[in-house]
Amino acid sequence: MKQTETHLQHVNQNIHAKTPNGCEECLQTGSEWVHLRLCLSCGHVGCCDNSPNKHATKHFKTTEHPIIKSFEPGENWEWCYVDKTFVA
Repeated sequence: MKQTETHLQHVNQNIHAKTPNGCEECLQTGSEWVHLRLCLSCGHVGCCDNSPNKHATKHFKTTEHPIIKSFEPGENWEWCYVDKTFVA
């Protein structure tokens, strides 16, 4: 079994975004973001690494939840932080 497949075990197929209107931390602080990412383990919505605060990556570093997906309309991709690869 490839490592990414192991990380897929952390994915919640019925995940719901905790803050569907934007990055959880940026909404709290009034900060702006560029693009949004959804944690597939817990539903945290964080801003991407092009955003000033990089909350999606900070969430991974804090929780070790391995896989995110784009939370942008029209985008359909997933990324594994641990393996640094897109998930098929």
